[in-house]
Amino acid sequence: MSEVDISSLRMKLLDLREELQVLAQTANASAQVVELDQARVGRLSRMDAMQAQAMSQATGRRRELMLKKITAALARMDEDDYGLCRSCDEPINPKRLEYDPTAILCVSCAERSE
Repeated sequence: MSEVDISSLRMKLLDLREELQVLAQTANASAQVVELDQARVGRLSRMDAMQAQAMSQATGRRRELMLKKITAALARMDEDDYGLCRSCDEPINPKRLEYDPTAILCVSCAERSE
């Protein structure tokens, strides 16, 4: 991959991974179980808390998925397999990799898979 600066993309991935890990540590409190004690919390407050909990859990799942994608991209870099489309084995456009360093498909294959 001569057109893509792999070292800068690696740094971008490592920075993003670190940021996501820090966010995961601080977000655990909002994903906790909502108390159903009606004497302490009103029904609407509980509903708001349950909605916030569900959103926090969904965000956590997206964060975990992104961490897995980052780990896979770093592994592809280590194996000299980074930047090749998993479907057609053609090089992925460097601009696509700059936008999304975890991309595994070229634009053409990504469009076909949708």
